[in-house]
Amino acid sequence: MSSKYVDYYKVLGVSKEISQDDMQRAYRKLARKYHPDVNKDPGAEDKFKEISEAYEVLKDPEKRKMYNELGSNWQQGQDFRTPSGWENVHFNFGSSGDAGGFSDFFNDLFGGRRSRPHSCARSFYSSRGSDQETVLSLTIEEAYNGGKKNLQFTTTELSPQGMPIPRVKTLDINIPKGVLEGQKIRLAGQGGAGSGGGAAGDLYLKVIIEPHPVYKLNGRDIYMDIQVSPWEAALGASVSLPILGGSVSVKVPHGSSSGKKMRLKGKGFPTKKGRGNLYLIIKIVLPPIITPDEKKLFKELASVSKFNPRAEAEV
Repeated sequence: MSSKYVDYYKVLGVSKEISQDDMQRAYRKLARKYHPDVNKDPGAEDKFKEISEAYEVLKDPEKRKMYNELGSNWQQGQDFRTPSGWENVHFNFGSSGDAGGFSDFFNDLFGGRRSRPHSCARSFYSSRGSDQETVLSLTIEEAYNGGKKNLQFTTTELSPQGMPIPRVKTLDINIPKGVLEGQKIRLAGQGGAGSGGGAAGDLYLKVIIEPHPVYKLNGRDIYMDIQVSPWEAALGASVSLPILGGSVSVKVPHGSSSGKKMRLKGKGFPTKKGRGNLYLIIKIVLPPIITPDEKKLFKELASVSKFNPRAEAEV
């Protein structure tokens, strides 16, 4: 059995060195131009079938490699016969494996079953939908705890005429506990719709964690200020404060200065192997209003203390 060699690169108007992404863009441009629902010119449907067949082969790296290898010694117009040893090579095209409607060359090359060509290009052509990406904005509490969240976003789908149209989509999603800034959550089958019965693509949610007035994130470590009075800093104290996931009691060492960092191991963001750390940054604060008695005590301290913070800083 023989058939005429088909140059699929020429059909799509691309070079043999083209990348997969650029080839997909070239195909989509031609598909929109020659789709039977859009283009009523004579021959448009046949052209649509040609470009669909070419893309069916070249979009798949394995089929593209085979086509390049087996077709490298053939030229347009020559009879093509399946080389020895490749007669039983078959690929599955769609759920039924039916390559009906494609050319004799296609069936000779890939072992597709011969069947009566369909009258409409849409009946045999199918393509998986495109993967899409959108931003998922979370509070630090949502990222820490995980759980359910309602997400509403705008996506783009192709109309029956092959034109992109916006669509508002709402999903209930499950946020993994301890998800971090920049990580992606994959939602299978929630991307762009497939054509001709093809499967939908996937939707990827890129996580952004909103700024928080108390907590700062660095990887899986959490940083927060702990406010203490001058006498607590000088004498030491036990301080209770709320943190993500509960509360904690810490001992402030005596003689602590502003900026001193205290580490609480395992109190940071959760991980599969444990947790990050929580770092408390001491911040010494004065009372908003100093009473007469407090003022008197501060004056007494100033009169007996030999401490000069500026002299200490110069040492």
